[in-house]
Amino acid sequence: MKIIRLDSYETLSQEAASLIRKELDRNKRAFLCAATGNSPTGTYNLLKKSFDLQPELFSGLRVIKLDEWGGVPMNDPATCESYLQNHLIGPLQIGTDRYISFHSNPQDPVVECDRIQQEFKKAGPIDICILGLGMNGHLALNEPGEFIEAGVHVAKLSRSSLLHPMIREMEIKPSYGLTLGMADILQSAFILLIVSGGKKKNITSSLLNGRISTDLPASFLWLHPNVICLTDQDAYPED
Repeated sequence: MKIIRLDSYETLSQEAASLIRKELDRNKRAFLCAATGNSPTGTYNLLKKSFDLQPELFSGLRVIKLDEWGGVPMNDPATCESYLQNHLIGPLQIGTDRYISFHSNPQDPVVECDRIQQEFKKAGPIDICILGLGMNGHLALNEPGEFIEAGVHVAKLSRSSLLHPMIREMEIKPSYGLTLGMADILQSAFILLIVSGGKKKNITSSLLNGRISTDLPASFLWLHPNVICLTDQDAYPED
């Protein structure tokens, strides 16, 4: 894992957007896995500015949603779906034929995971995987525990995840999560981990010690040959 510390969230977002644009220059049909939350928002906003100047760069881009809160109406403004529609899918004009998305409130969550796994197999593997770092070290909704799920699965949400800022805004709280598995993520050609904010300093310190454990799912990124971790100054541990 290559660690790059940036002076601010703004410079972090600029670096992340630049790395993604370089990948798209090489592969116009790139398959991108998109995380949600505060960390990648600045990056997505900059990609929208790039789209306004160079829409052809994004004309073949394919996207899969990394995870979703389960048991919540799809139109809830705090779902991952609403976030991505507002910050990425809509601004980059990604059509439904180029977008794979969990339904947030499926009739059968296991069947929904099977559907996403099959669509993933047809479209994948991922070329560019954008990830954030959970407060408890989770990746997507792969939570700390005795074992890590390989494929798309229904996740039992940890107490930490249930305190996520997105959930605070929901009238109906999620009762489970839907997420890509660790093997789905680790098959990616390039992984971009974006970490920002002082609240992430302790978990970033745990990640950067290089020890791999199911108690810190993000630590499995040390096993991947092409990961760049971008942190801003606030998230980086004290020297």
